[in-house]
Amino acid sequence: MAKILVVDDDQGMREFLEILLVREGYEVSSASGGKEAISLCKKHKFDLAITDLKMPRVDGIDVLKSIKEISPETMVILITAYASGETAVAAMKEGAHDYLEKNFDVEDLKAVIKDALSKKGVEKEDAVFMKDVEDAFSFGNMIGKSREMLKVYSLIKKVADTAANILISGESGTGKELVAVAIHENSSRKDKPFVVINCGGIPENLLESELFGYMKGSFSGAHADKPGLFEVAHKGTIFLDEISELPPFLQVKLLRVVQEKTFRRIGGAEDIKVDVRIISATNQNLEQQVKNGGFREDLYYRLNVIPLKIPPLRERNEDIPLLTSYFIEKYSKEFGKEIKKISPYALRLLMEYSFPGNVRQLENIIERSVALEATNIILPENLDMPEDSGQDQDTALNAVIPEGGINLNEDLARVEGLLIKKALQKANGSKTKAAKLLNISFDSLRYRLEKLDI
Repeated sequence: MAKILVVDDDQGMREFLEILLVREGYEVSSASGGKEAISLCKKHKFDLAITDLKMPRVDGIDVLKSIKEISPETMVILITAYASGETAVAAMKEGAHDYLEKNFDVEDLKAVIKDALSKKGVEKEDAVFMKDVEDAFSFGNMIGKSREMLKVYSLIKKVADTAANILISGESGTGKELVAVAIHENSSRKDKPFVVINCGGIPENLLESELFGYMKGSFSGAHADKPGLFEVAHKGTIFLDEISELPPFLQVKLLRVVQEKTFRRIGGAEDIKVDVRIISATNQNLEQQVKNGGFREDLYYRLNVIPLKIPPLRERNEDIPLLTSYFIEKYSKEFGKEIKKISPYALRLLMEYSFPGNVRQLENIIERSVALEATNIILPENLDMPEDSGQDQDTALNAVIPEGGINLNEDLARVEGLLIKKALQKANGSKTKAAKLLNISFDSLRYRLEKLDI
């Protein structure tokens, strides 16, 4: 049974919280002011303290500071009638777990309390926590516990040791190369070469020689024989990233490699036989390119023996806390900092963001935040999330009606959801402020959040 201390000079609020918390099964003590609260903390150990901010003589920030000196593992939630961004920053810098406005929703308070108690003592257990994350929710260098990512892990295990070619699809930044590496490292080829080539990052006139090599004298500057990447990858795996960018004449040559396992160097007269497992990746709709004539159908089906789709981050936002913790740990070590966690406000903003750049964008945001943060906790002010780059800004917002028409109810719900998310982001997660920004009642906002599953 968790022990909670309630601190408030308002008797009505104090008694309300006591009754609520006792009904929830907590052991509750109370104090009518900051001085009494500090005295109680010196005599007893509390798992959580919920304190009013504005109190005479000894205010909530002073109570917070004292509690953290007396019992650093005690979690603290501040409640105030005068919420502001400055208040939040000040509270988080002093070690508060979260803060709520006095007209809070009871369910919100319950959720914040459960979150605080679940994270109690996490500062002392960071190393263990990160190891648990890596052991329980990772595969190779990928991290995630969502149903979508667990499906990806399961499929990787099933296909890794087969000879079948694999086509990985997914938006930019979702980690397609990490998936390819995981497949290779879980296969019988793991001790052989893993060769990467970006088909869209090499000029067309150089790509052929990179893939297949050339013979001495075959063109100006070819002063010696050079093996291509398919030769380098013999007995191993070759990863063809951005396969949709492969020019048509090379699609023909690649098809021969896939079908016959042979090719010729530029200027060569002999066939070279290779044993290579081919993994391709694309952020484009390759099937649509086949229909449009931009990609060979026979090659597409040869490469796409086993399709593997990586979900975008916005479809698995339950992975954001794990990824955030991992990147904080990574860049804190790299930059020589002691940053241990992210504030609940900052994490809430990340959870509500659409991440058009996916995991790569999240990593960039955390790297920048760790570099700029002067405290031991990442605060919202150091998160750089472009407001207008979200995936939710689609045709519905531009009032474009295609020839085939639209689904008005779905598009209106999408726009409504976008505006609510933006209001919550602007209000630093406060539902009360968000409702005011939207000019609707608090109850109306709650209804819409439930209806839209936000």
